[in-house]
Amino acid sequence: MAQAVMIPKGGTAGEVQHPFVKPLLFILMLSFVIVWLLPVFGGILTSIRSMDDLTRNGFWAMPESFSLEYFKQAWTIGMLGRYLYNSFIITLPALTATLFLSSLAAFALAGYRFKGNFAIYVTFVGGMLLPFQLLMLPIFKLSNFLKVYDTYWGLILIHAAFQLGFCTFFLRNFMLTVPSQLAEAARIDGCREFGIYAKIYLPLSLPAIAAVGTLEFTWIFNDYLWALVLLKDNNLKPVTTGLSTLQGQYISSWNVLVAGSLLATIPTVVVFIFLQRYFIEGLTMGSGK
Repeated sequence: MAQAVMIPKGGTAGEVQHPFVKPLLFILMLSFVIVWLLPVFGGILTSIRSMDDLTRNGFWAMPESFSLEYFKQAWTIGMLGRYLYNSFIITLPALTATLFLSSLAAFALAGYRFKGNFAIYVTFVGGMLLPFQLLMLPIFKLSNFLKVYDTYWGLILIHAAFQLGFCTFFLRNFMLTVPSQLAEAARIDGCREFGIYAKIYLPLSLPAIAAVGTLEFTWIFNDYLWALVLLKDNNLKPVTTGLSTLQGQYISSWNVLVAGSLLATIPTVVVFIFLQRYFIEGLTMGSGK
């Protein structure tokens, strides 16, 4: 007679789960999360304490008193509102141009077979491997030559150009999964090529575009080096370089500086919260069967 094989609930044949495995994994992951969040807790603790309290007791001591006044000082005296405005003025056009141009390039590389297709693709990938620090001096001279130094346009163009390679690489690989029969059927119905891009490839690629858009928003918004190289006017600086003006030459108001840094993180956190579903869907697309 055949004997029944007992399979543990939630497992497979030959797999035995120890009752302590899940609790241990939970404790381990919780420990990692707590360690990762320690700087955030430290920043919040610093931003609500006075400088006298920080000087006497150190950064990790419990506050003698707390106040939200330092967030107000960072916003008004530290011109954080102006710097955040500059960051959005730079980030949103650069992000829009990057996603539009990279999606067009990805559509061409994924939807057409032509001589030089792979060479162009390799060029995009090779551009990702080039350290941008090597190009700082040439880009500085180029921006002076094009009369875009110390303007919003200089940073917008640089970000769009440098992020184009990664976005094209990411979206091209995603668009390869779109069935070519859809485009062929659209052509038979008289749809033009741009219509195929706008009505077929673009809607089907929204999860990937949302995923790469979230990453690009974070990278462009948090850029420091290019803003430092290409901007001189304090009124044009984004929040990353603008926060450095809160640090004095001899004495720094660490509570105000940290409060401003916490406020500067809010836009990227909000973007991720609203797009996290598409972000995770775009990154895990094709990982399951």
